[in-house]
Amino acid sequence: MESSENNWIHQPEGKTFEIKRDLSSPPSIMKALVAFANTAGGRLIVGIEDGTREILGVNNPLDEEERLCNLIADHIEPRLLPNIELLTVEGKTLLVAEVFPSSSRPHWIKKEGPVQGVYVRLGSTNRQADVDLIQELRRSALGAVFDEQPLGEMKPDSLDFQGVAACFSRHRKLVKKDLETLRLVTTYQGRLVPTVGGILLFGRDREMAFPDAWIQCGRFVGTDKADIFDHVEIHEHLPIALERIMDFLKKHAMRGADFSELWRKDVWSIPLTILREAVTNAVVHADYSQKGAPIRVAFFDDRIEIENPGILLPGLTLEDMRQGVSRLRNRVIARVFRELDLIEQWGSGIRLMFKEAEALGLPAPEIIEIGMRVRVIIRLAKAIPIEAVGLGSRSESRSDSRSESEAFWRLRPEWRSEWRPESVHDRVMVAIGKIPLGRSEIAEALGHKSITGALRNALSDLMLIGLVEYTLPDKPNSRLQKYRLKGKV
Repeated sequence: MESSENNWIHQPEGKTFEIKRDLSSPPSIMKALVAFANTAGGRLIVGIEDGTREILGVNNPLDEEERLCNLIADHIEPRLLPNIELLTVEGKTLLVAEVFPSSSRPHWIKKEGPVQGVYVRLGSTNRQADVDLIQELRRSALGAVFDEQPLGEMKPDSLDFQGVAACFSRHRKLVKKDLETLRLVTTYQGRLVPTVGGILLFGRDREMAFPDAWIQCGRFVGTDKADIFDHVEIHEHLPIALERIMDFLKKHAMRGADFSELWRKDVWSIPLTILREAVTNAVVHADYSQKGAPIRVAFFDDRIEIENPGILLPGLTLEDMRQGVSRLRNRVIARVFRELDLIEQWGSGIRLMFKEAEALGLPAPEIIEIGMRVRVIIRLAKAIPIEAVGLGSRSESRSDSRSESEAFWRLRPEWRSEWRPESVHDRVMVAIGKIPLGRSEIAEALGHKSITGALRNALSDLMLIGLVEYTLPDKPNSRLQKYRLKGKV
């Protein structure tokens, strides 16, 4: 009977494990060891047949051990010192190289050089790192954080201070000195300049510096990306962008929903708590140094996928994430989100997602690395097919100037008769029925001492379905912003 300590020999190849029949292919072995060192560490075992997993062993074990050590010394830079040992299994000797996440990263293949020869581990494959990822590996080895870096060519007024103050208005009155405390600005060569995190969060023209720092949301027909029904591009400040993503998901979750149940009991056809955590995690942990694609949120009939640029930080595995282990890629963004109560404690979001899925009887969220991105897949309890809504053809739905909410009301006019002045939604409608009001004024009219989460959600819901609108639609964050019934001037 095989001892439990050797069970890992039979695990599938993945981010931290690879097997080889022999040392006949040194380049492949060197790439794997470099990728392990640059990513999350791992074990490479020589002497096992790939596919059948037959234990073959190695001939002349001591000679092969010396040969592997020489290959590593001759082909990898900076110097890599894995733990190499001989292991006997089923009477045969295996050669095991255990690599730990390296503090000297990035390592590279000498022959290919420090730009072309850097590899990272992605699933069970070794992927060549691009220049941006190489810089990220170097920063992480030094303990530096990308979003804390100064942007020396910019001035403090590149930040939208009014936007920052508006986001913090529910928590405290912000003064410009707070920008330093929050690390939105920092001292560089004797003067204040914005940090990367400051521009990413509240930059007046964020995409001039970071062209891919925006969010793309799409609602697709069916279960693939062959046909898109609705899409939106979100370019607002990141704390506001988070709410806009949730608005988009709620909008399409309303398809086929019973609004009376939704408003009375807060029952949704999608798991909002799980989705909010997944979306927040994507925004906070995205690698904004990567170029080529924004954060993406894809709503299919049977699932929702949230995808952000950047592989996991070195030393972190998918299993670590599932266990709630967290390492911050963006400290500035994380701190601001925490102070805005958009996240609770670091590392709690992923655990909450799995716990909530179990409580709702849903499949556990899937977290995978694909390309140079991390994707979270959340399965729905019940499919929400677009055709079932009965709003006409997709092309009509895209181009029709009438809101989808009007179509909902036409289909189910009895919903209007179900209104009762008992929910927050109803009371908001009554409050702004005569005169437009700001959020604080609405809260006062409802007898609330402050703007509650229930009130914010109610306003969001009512705007999504087209019953309420802004008085200043082009300035959603204006301090003069008020809400009125749709179409009432």
